[in-house]
Amino acid sequence: MKVGRLTKNREFRQVYKQGQAYVGRYVVLYVLPRQSSKVTRTGFTVGKKVGGAVQRNRVRRRLKEAYGLLKPRIRAGYDLVFVARPRALTVRFQVLREEVRFLCTRAKLLIIKEGPISG
Repeated sequence: MKVGRLTKNREFRQVYKQGQAYVGRYVVLYVLPRQSSKVTRTGFTVGKKVGGAVQRNRVRRRLKEAYGLLKPRIRAGYDLVFVARPRALTVRFQVLREEVRFLCTRAKLLIIKEGPISG
């Protein structure tokens, strides 16, 4: 089993039931703080309303990539579930990436780096 992944159905259900939801246009982010954990576990789901299997897998890969770009800046000790909404199928990757960043910011998951601001 890979570290940092939600794999079991009960883990996903626990995050849905007890976690806080942050809703965007293309993605819903569920966040559940974990006690005494130094690892943030992540899961990605794309429902059957989002096209066929090929389209769902494409959306899942894009979501994983958008999260992967932020992963070094994500705080430890959380369970996260990203749920793609049907509109995520047609949106450009840059927009999807910005939404994932925005939702992580709203959930206060991003570590703000100290130092000079570069533009």
